[in-house]
Amino acid sequence: MTEVSIRVMEAGDWPAVERIYAEGIATGNATFQDTTPSWEEFDGGKIRDLRLVAVDAQGDVVGWAAASTVSSRPVYRGVIEHSIYVAETARGAGVGHLLLAEFITVSELAGVWMIQSAIFPENQGSLALHAAHGFREVGIRERIGRMSFGPWAGQWRDNVFLERRSTVTGTD
Repeated sequence: MTEVSIRVMEAGDWPAVERIYAEGIATGNATFQDTTPSWEEFDGGKIRDLRLVAVDAQGDVVGWAAASTVSSRPVYRGVIEHSIYVAETARGAGVGHLLLAEFITVSELAGVWMIQSAIFPENQGSLALHAAHGFREVGIRERIGRMSFGPWAGQWRDNVFLERRSTVTGTD
């Protein structure tokens, strides 16, 4: 992949974002969700200013990142949980690094002081990506959910719980 740019996700990106989401779901190591949501569900559940896409030189969406709040309580303002997905055809080409770096920058500018993520331990690529961007392992949430589909169907799964605290907004 020679040239990738990062921009804000638009409603018109949804077909490509949904396809990439479905590719992640198919691996069995991206999410407990067994189907993609509708655009309306996705749009309603994600923070508008924290939805980004990676676009290649041809204008094709090759990755996306988005976040949701962890709580509606004011004390948790500035704490988000994020997701990042890269198209099968773009994995291993640095798209995830570009996307996550920009996502961190944009989130810090928006006042986010902690980004959380829960990743299956088998998803070594995602764990390495996050470690390279300053995420630390907080712990393992053992048997947090039972898979309903794919290669892990019927099995209880663990999540590695990660966080990244901002070096910009801090927690004075």
